[in-house]
Amino acid sequence: MEIKLKEITIRELTKNYIDNAENGVTGYDGRLNIRPAYQREFIYKDKQRDEVIKSVMKKFPLNVMYWVVSDDGNYELLDGQQRTISICQYVNGDFSINARGFSNLTKTEQDEILDYKLMVYICEGTAKEKLDWFDIINIAGEKLTAQERRNAIYTGQWVTEAKKYFSKNNCPAYGIADKYLSGSPIRQEYLETAIHWIASSKNMELNEYMALHQHDTNCNELWLYFQSVINWVKATFPVYRKEMKSVQWGLLYNKYKDVVCDPTAFEDKIKELMEDDEVQKSSGIYEYLFDGDEKHLGLRSFTPKQKRIAYEKQKGICPICKKHYDINDMEGDHIDPWSQGGKTVQENCQMLCKPCNRRKSAK
Repeated sequence: MEIKLKEITIRELTKNYIDNAENGVTGYDGRLNIRPAYQREFIYKDKQRDEVIKSVMKKFPLNVMYWVVSDDGNYELLDGQQRTISICQYVNGDFSINARGFSNLTKTEQDEILDYKLMVYICEGTAKEKLDWFDIINIAGEKLTAQERRNAIYTGQWVTEAKKYFSKNNCPAYGIADKYLSGSPIRQEYLETAIHWIASSKNMELNEYMALHQHDTNCNELWLYFQSVINWVKATFPVYRKEMKSVQWGLLYNKYKDVVCDPTAFEDKIKELMEDDEVQKSSGIYEYLFDGDEKHLGLRSFTPKQKRIAYEKQKGICPICKKHYDINDMEGDHIDPWSQGGKTVQENCQMLCKPCNRRKSAK
């Protein structure tokens, strides 16, 4: 692998700068791909963006940037995207600082910015060498998420297409599922979730699925699957609640999409459980409706004081096996189970030894 340090002026960098949905983001007279498939969307806040420009104006040095030579002899920006776009946007007139845009500066001030020299390391080598280098230099600045790293490893047409659906502001996935997904599309969290869901439906790991489809020319399977999940959710649970945002819908869809459901009966049960003060995890209600496992509900636990009172009353004796235990070897248990109307109150608390409590819970 060959690495060279090169000085590139802002004038050279911003020549024929383009940023649009069709052509991507390019600079350096069309020779620099500023946002390759593995790169994130622009995420700098205004203050961070402004500080880049102020540093240039004051002739302060910016951190070294990294480019790699692509197969066609042009370049891909490996590290420094946020700084690069900040500079290009300012020169392009997309924002101003202290009410002064680039066009408001004097010719002398403009030339001082355009003649500012950026220090760029340029790497040329195999795909593996480039990605290894990418991994090493990604130790400062805005850290990449796990999915952004995967996008770099499995870069190709499939990733490019998938990002159009899941990784842009106001992308199609956001349009149909924003209320049902947590996270942010531009940090690749929508894409990560969708791939995790479809990979699970095939008993695959997320990385396996991306590797299998890396060289596909489209992501139709993923997008059609995702739409099916969201349509199933909307049909099965037509009344929206904010708790639905943190449910792993794809995993439920994979298990229960063929189960015949009664949305009206589901809604009645949801209302009942939402009003039950014993239920501490409302988002778990949706999975509970399918398998009846109370662990999804995070049912209210007895307090240490309630357990101590019950322990003293029992004199440390487990009522099932009749043996004496230290309080740390016992657990609070509902005499009348929650499923039969039992509440988490003192009168309904008993202390069981851990083995007996496990056996009772398993019944």
